[in-house]
Amino acid sequence: MNRKELEPDSSPQAAFGARIRSMREARGWKQEDLAERTGYSSTHISAVETGRKMPTLRFARQADRAFGTEGTADTFEHQWREIRHGSLLEGFPQYVGHEGRAVELRLYEIGIIPGLLQTPEYARVLADSAVRRGAIAPEQADERVAFLAGRQAALVRPKPPMLFVIMDESCIRRPVGGAAVMDAQLARLIEFAELPNTQLQIAPYEIGERRTFDLPVNLLTLPDRSVVCYAESQTQGHLDRESTSVLPVLTAYHQLQAEALSQKASVAMIRQLRKGTS
Repeated sequence: MNRKELEPDSSPQAAFGARIRSMREARGWKQEDLAERTGYSSTHISAVETGRKMPTLRFARQADRAFGTEGTADTFEHQWREIRHGSLLEGFPQYVGHEGRAVELRLYEIGIIPGLLQTPEYARVLADSAVRRGAIAPEQADERVAFLAGRQAALVRPKPPMLFVIMDESCIRRPVGGAAVMDAQLARLIEFAELPNTQLQIAPYEIGERRTFDLPVNLLTLPDRSVVCYAESQTQGHLDRESTSVLPVLTAYHQLQAEALSQKASVAMIRQLRKGTS
């Protein structure tokens, strides 16, 4: 029997298929076994696994039922929605899978509030703006907002991860959606800072050249204490697991924490800014 070698990093569709095969084989199932559990033919299963056929929403949901991933942080349905609206950058499918089980998250953002801290209204404004620019379709905007809500929900668990967030001052000063949306978003940041498992810091403009990053950066500490890094530009994303390249990024993050305002001072800045949005 010929077995096609998969290249999960080649595309989001390939990553979906490789994950199907990996989870199937981990259970000792043949393609026929999964076909019986999902209601699809073994030929269809093979085509999805090798990336020759695009998965459908129904297929993704049946796979979640078969593998018991419904209601988890990393469902096939979430993965399918990202494939469908085409907004996944390279490495992001794998990153989201790690995000839902990380024990520590360290985020740095420039220009906009980090997705995990966005209110639904703020997220909707950004998605609708992308529709007006012709970047995505209206239904894709709905999927984008729903997918973000799913990521946020995955972090609400009995033992939530520690979440460290540094935001460039531009994140809170850039008006998005008008005064009401911004006021609610800034209020959400203050609520976030009050949680026992969070730390929120603003990197003020005054630090100038001492700002260690020029692009957004996400660092995840996994249950085995390994660290992965995800960084993206406007058109590319990159997930890195190699300690030789990840550890310098972690060091730069700690250096930025030292330069950023304390959480108390950061919250004070946000409160002061809220007075101008009310």
